[in-house]
Amino acid sequence: MTNDDKRSTDLIEQAQIHAEEARATMDRKRDEQSDGVAGWITARAGKWDLRGPDQATMQRQKYVWNALIDYWFRMEIDGWENIPEPPALLVGIHSGAPFVWDAWTVGVQWWRRFGEERPLHGTAHDALMAIPLIGNYFRSMGVLPAAPDSIATALAEGRDVALWPGGEVDSLRPWTERDRAVLAGRTGFVKMAIRAGVSIVPIATVGGADAMPVLIRGDRLSRILKLDKLFRLKVFPIAVSLPWGIAPAALPQFPLPAKIRTRFMPPVEADHDPERVKDDQYIEAKYHEVQDSIQSGMDALARKRALPLFG
Repeated sequence: MTNDDKRSTDLIEQAQIHAEEARATMDRKRDEQSDGVAGWITARAGKWDLRGPDQATMQRQKYVWNALIDYWFRMEIDGWENIPEPPALLVGIHSGAPFVWDAWTVGVQWWRRFGEERPLHGTAHDALMAIPLIGNYFRSMGVLPAAPDSIATALAEGRDVALWPGGEVDSLRPWTERDRAVLAGRTGFVKMAIRAGVSIVPIATVGGADAMPVLIRGDRLSRILKLDKLFRLKVFPIAVSLPWGIAPAALPQFPLPAKIRTRFMPPVEADHDPERVKDDQYIEAKYHEVQDSIQSGMDALARKRALPLFG
């Protein structure tokens, strides 16, 4: 066995051990949060596997997605040459929760390019994964809960994972901040990449916020309605959407005709020594390297706009 082979084997074993530890930790947390609505959400969201994306589902709906991507969103995507050998941890920003079209289109474009040969697992908030019909659809698309156990397991099994660390802070940022990369200070993805021994691929995207322009994020409104306690939702956004006009962003809707541009940026390599996860300064530096790369890509893509809205 060569030194490279031994290092690769050690990284795989390290990733598998981390995945098992993450599953045990999440199981304990789910046991602690077993009461009330929040407990129900946590329990339902915790049900996942790596069988998706379901190829029959993808084939049935591809004509709808093709029309949306090619004609409604007029999507441009590049940077495929920056995708390393699997597994990779893709990290990006997204807009317009719960209908994050710029995230969904990345997943579908990935499937159009790689098919079932190289599946990509997206991630979603527990509240979405817990809703019966929506959660089932997400799982059929290969989406996993945005939790350490599911992500670590997927990476350990050689699967690519797309993660949106900014969560609701990012996806529901006001439209006036649409071209700002927001990872919300959440550095966990760097530690995950170190433990799994994988590269981080930043995803830059612009235009998704035009599909549902958010007017206010509604942090205070969420606290007044106690949504943070009941559903683990820290925001209650108000947005412009079809067919409602100005209304709560969570209502079923049809996207406005945004022009989405997306770019895979060069991979960011992290030290795979597990002791690095204890080095806060190193973690912070890698976090900013990823965020700065996303921002650089967004700036370049934003300069391509022909119109201030939908362009």
